[in-house]
Amino acid sequence: MSNEFEIGTIVTAAYKTGEYVGEIVEISSSGKAAVKIKAVIKHPTQGDLHNPMDPNVPFFHQRRALSDGEIALMPMYTVKPFNGTVQEYRISLERALYTEIRKLEEQAQWVARSLQELGQLKKDYTL
Repeated sequence: MSNEFEIGTIVTAAYKTGEYVGEIVEISSSGKAAVKIKAVIKHPTQGDLHNPMDPNVPFFHQRRALSDGEIALMPMYTVKPFNGTVQEYRISLERALYTEIRKLEEQAQWVARSLQELGQLKKDYTL
């Protein structure tokens, strides 16, 4: 797969739970590409990935997005060609962060409504 990319190619790539736009600066024989970060597409997920949605784990991970210009080794299977305009890093970071926040807020609203409905069902079931 690394044959279709060369140094300087602008790509999207995933690192842990985040997704980024970057420039390939090196391709290793180990199946990874060194990618210099230019923009954030998806902010990394918070918490323990082995226990998703569990806030009561021994170590709840706080994951920062990779920084502007940071170079990270990305698995080649996550590297895809990027076609489009690269957003300025700070704008892309803000967009990705607020998208992640909105997603969690929507889940919290769904949880609250589900609990409300289940509470009503509990009364209806006379449990």
